[in-house]
Amino acid sequence: MPESLPQFSRRTALRTLAVTALAAPVALHPLTSALAAPAATTLWHPDPATDGLKAFEGIEADRVGKHPDRKYVVVEGGDHYRFNIWKDDRDTTGGGDRQRTESKGMVQNGTALKMKNGETWTIAYDMYMPSSLHGTSKFTHIFQTKTPSTNGGPWVTIDLSRSGSTEIIQARAYANSGSPAIAKTDLAPLRDKWINISLTLTPGAKGVASAIIRSGAGSSAPIAAQGRLTNVNIPDQGDYVRPKWGIYRSVQSASSDILDTYLLFKNYTATKS
Repeated sequence: MPESLPQFSRRTALRTLAVTALAAPVALHPLTSALAAPAATTLWHPDPATDGLKAFEGIEADRVGKHPDRKYVVVEGGDHYRFNIWKDDRDTTGGGDRQRTESKGMVQNGTALKMKNGETWTIAYDMYMPSSLHGTSKFTHIFQTKTPSTNGGPWVTIDLSRSGSTEIIQARAYANSGSPAIAKTDLAPLRDKWINISLTLTPGAKGVASAIIRSGAGSSAPIAAQGRLTNVNIPDQGDYVRPKWGIYRSVQSASSDILDTYLLFKNYTATKS
C-alpha cells in the first residue's frame, strides 16, 4: 500500500492559506498606486531662446521710462536671462528710496500659472551672482512672493544682507514676525559661479516653506544651506501667490554696496505635487 498523505483539519488548511496570502506580494492597481503617491508635474520650464520674456507675466524696471536706452531684462547667450540694474535707477514706489529690476509670474504656453492655498509647488533654478552684487544693511530681495490683487507681501523672499563685514544670502519667511531665516549661509563663496536654488512652498495663512541653496549648478550640487519652516504666512488672499525674480533693493544702504550690477538665471522649473 502506498504511504498515505498526512491529513489536515479544515482549520489547519484555512490557516495555511492565510499565511500564504500574507507572504505573497500584493500588486496594486495602477490607479491605487497613483492615489497613494501622486506624481509631481512640471508645469513651467521656459526656454530662454524660444520663450524669451514671454516666460513671465511682465517686467518691472524703469517704469517711468527715464532710461529708454537701457536694457533691463534680456536673453543672453540663448540659454539664460540677464537682469541689469544701475546705481542711479529709481523705482516709482518708496519716494525714491529704492530700485527694481524684476520679472513677475510664470507663463507656460501663454498661460499664467497660479499658486493657490493648500497646493505644494517646488520652484528651482540656477543663478549667477557677480562680485558687484552686494549684501546690504537695508533690504535687497533677489526673489519675492506676493499676492497680485492685494499687492500683499512679500511673503517668502531670498535676501542678500549684511552684518558688519559679513554678507549673507538667506531664504526668509519675510511676512512672519521677525522675518526668520528658512535657510542661510555666507554669500562670498557663492559669488561668480552658477549655483542652484530650490524652494518648496505650500501657500496659506499657515503655510509651509523649505529652501535648499546649493554651491553649484543643478540639483546634485553640494548643499550650502537648507531648512524648513511651518506656520509661514504665504496667503493667496483669494487670488494667487506669484513669484518674482531680479534685484529689488533699498538705496539707503552704504553707497559702496549700491553698484551697477546684474543677476543671471537659467533652468527655471516649477513643479506642482
